[in-house]
Amino acid sequence: MKTINAELLQKLQWRYATKVFNKKKKISPENWDVLEQSLLLSPSSYGLQPWKFIVVENESLREKLKPVSWGQNQVTDASHFIVFATLKELKAEFIESYIDRIAEVRGQLKESLSGYETMMKKNIVEGMKKDYVFHWNQRQAYIAMGFLLETAALLEIDTVPMEGIDPKAYDDILGLTNSDYGTVAAVALGYRDEADKYAEAKKVRFAKEKVIQFLK
Repeated sequence: MKTINAELLQKLQWRYATKVFNKKKKISPENWDVLEQSLLLSPSSYGLQPWKFIVVENESLREKLKPVSWGQNQVTDASHFIVFATLKELKAEFIESYIDRIAEVRGQLKESLSGYETMMKKNIVEGMKKDYVFHWNQRQAYIAMGFLLETAALLEIDTVPMEGIDPKAYDDILGLTNSDYGTVAAVALGYRDEADKYAEAKKVRFAKEKVIQFLK
């Protein structure tokens, strides 16, 4: 019987950036719910969650996205396709809505969170340069992406993270150009096709001694 540690490592070894998806094989509603929850439960700085995950189900939209994704077939062939978008700015109103949500979920008085609210506004709204905020938010999105990729691997659902896209073109196609959010990256999810020769390729990683350093 496999230990949990061995099973986890086996799943991580199994995972790879899928090049060819089986168009006919779809993710079940039960598994999709777990994947959704992995996004919702992802950590972020201050817990702010400055993101939006756009699940593109419309086939014609996917066809439009493909040419601005270097023509990658995964956009149209995967079972599910998620676009990661983040806030272009962090405004006081957003922080206030987050404070409202904390009070609602935890049953606290909003007034008891005033110190936390003031601190966030001072550090983020007043303290960060406007052009830096979007980059900061983008890094939060990659945390969520990592959670999604690992969760999918544990479910033996294939994925490919995609930065090879034109974010501005995505914004135009998805109606984000004049919104508060901007495209960061995307992830295609589904099941590998037998025709994908990379499925059995050995995973290439540097030796741990080269990339993991211990300071004692």
